[in-house]
Amino acid sequence: MPRPSFRRAFLHPRHWPLWLGLGLLWLTVQLPYPVLLRIGGLLGRAMGVFATDRRMIAARNLELCFPELSRQERARLLRENFRSTGIAFFEMAMSWWWPKARLARLAKIEGLEHLRQAQAAAEGAILMAAHFTTLEIGAALLGQHHTIDGMYREHGNPVFDYVQRRGRERHNQDALAVEREDVRGMMKLLRKGRAIWYAPDQDYGAKQSVFVPLFGIPAATVTATSTFARLGKARVIPFTQVRLADGSGYRLVVHPPLADFPAETVEEDCLRINQWVEQAIRECPEQYLWTHRRFKSPPEGTPRLYPKR
Repeated sequence: MPRPSFRRAFLHPRHWPLWLGLGLLWLTVQLPYPVLLRIGGLLGRAMGVFATDRRMIAARNLELCFPELSRQERARLLRENFRSTGIAFFEMAMSWWWPKARLARLAKIEGLEHLRQAQAAAEGAILMAAHFTTLEIGAALLGQHHTIDGMYREHGNPVFDYVQRRGRERHNQDALAVEREDVRGMMKLLRKGRAIWYAPDQDYGAKQSVFVPLFGIPAATVTATSTFARLGKARVIPFTQVRLADGSGYRLVVHPPLADFPAETVEEDCLRINQWVEQAIRECPEQYLWTHRRFKSPPEGTPRLYPKR
């Protein structure tokens, strides 16, 4: 996709409230990082009170995935998760607007050699991630060290879409945004030896998925990772990022590429992906995006796991 450009239509009065909100957010994120962590935590606490639908979804996910925890332990985990979600709001703005040098001081990166080895071999890399609350700032920090293309879905508001894309792409001067449905375009980029951020851990429906266990629950898991790896002749390289508990920044890890991937069947591949996703979540469950209905597409003939909205 071509890089976004400013249009005079963005100055229409109907967009003024959004510009005002973005301006206030820009001013807020000029505060010191420890202050932003505190404010974000308070925002997350408020979200946990007022976003009742999202709180119910997150609570149900925690109940399904961590039945071994007591009710009190899951309640504590839920509070921590909303705190992390509130902080993520400011991390998004930091990644868009902080000076690059200021942002870079927060990063502790391990395993960059795995991406560079794929690049040196002219092989594409599927940077396999998961939907953690830290994903926006994690991609920005890694993008300062290695060009990463990203799967992209256009935002409904053109002004927000413009600001979001400019903020994301400023860390990679030659990075490209790939429409999520543009499979052919993604294949071309992988065959050119580029790295593409991709997260296969959400429920996109049963039609394009197979059911394999995640936390012991049959979960509709997209088969696209296997397809991309096979047709794009690409390495699948897992990637995680964690907000450090001491407030010093973020630990980013580019893990070794998956060996013998893809396997003979997509079921084997999807099971392996879900096992990796589960391991990554268990290492930092409070920072995962639990507000997504991960098990909304149950196998045929089995009961739904979420109450009707």
